[in-house]
Amino acid sequence: MYNVSSQQKQYNTYTLSDSSTNSHIEVVPERGGIITSWQINGKEVFYLDTERFTHPDLSVRGGNPILFPLCGNLPNETYSIDGKEYKIKQHGFARELPWTATNQSNDGKASLTVELGSNDQTKLVYPFDFHLAFTYELRGNTLEIHQTYQNLSSTPMPFSSGFHPYFLCGDKNQLKVDIPATSYEDNRTKENFAFDGKFNFDQDEIDSVFGNLSRRSTSVVDSDRQLKIEIDYDDFYTYLVFWTVKGKDFYCLEPWSATRNSLNTKEYLTVLEPNVTRKAVMKITANFF
Repeated sequence: MYNVSSQQKQYNTYTLSDSSTNSHIEVVPERGGIITSWQINGKEVFYLDTERFTHPDLSVRGGNPILFPLCGNLPNETYSIDGKEYKIKQHGFARELPWTATNQSNDGKASLTVELGSNDQTKLVYPFDFHLAFTYELRGNTLEIHQTYQNLSSTPMPFSSGFHPYFLCGDKNQLKVDIPATSYEDNRTKENFAFDGKFNFDQDEIDSVFGNLSRRSTSVVDSDRQLKIEIDYDDFYTYLVFWTVKGKDFYCLEPWSATRNSLNTKEYLTVLEPNVTRKAVMKITANFF
């Protein structure tokens, strides 16, 4: 029923599959530990810019990128630790660095663990020793991502983390978005608006940040593709971001543990004491109807 295999493509690619639902995901550890594809009965759940993916110097646009040690961007890409300034790019470096595949299992689920540790390169922009372990678990039409964040430094380690899933979509005007919040901030204008469950998809870009979440779940029904996406997340996550660009056949619904600039504002920032570990879980369920 469950199987884990690997194949050398441009990168070594792991496939996790569940034959009972004809569901499988593809994971590329070398390219930011990312899931690039999720198919159910031959239908793709994720969007992926395949041409861009072939260029290692470009960030991946598609799949499910990992955001760490920050979500979003910082003013002038700058923050400070103990009076010293550091510069770090939008969404951090985890999505760009090679991860290492470690454990895999087909016992009761198809699972793969990928891990990332600090190094001299990361310390130039983020002066902490850390270890991350993310386990992807596929069971039926549900993907669970179990995360472990460990501070190996001798000082407290601040961070935020999240995911940036790109969902393939049809006519966006047929999307029914259920986000557990009554207002959002437009990241482009920094204005706040009431939210009634509808977006104006005629805009060139939508970049909406939702806080004060009333539930631990969110969903989108795509009537055009006849696909319902449900995302469940634990209390590690405090924000959801909805992002899309006009003319592109994707939308992103992103669980974040803190919003932009939290490394400076400290709002909802996770701070791990030395040798302390924080665990979190996020789950996506995809059903074609």
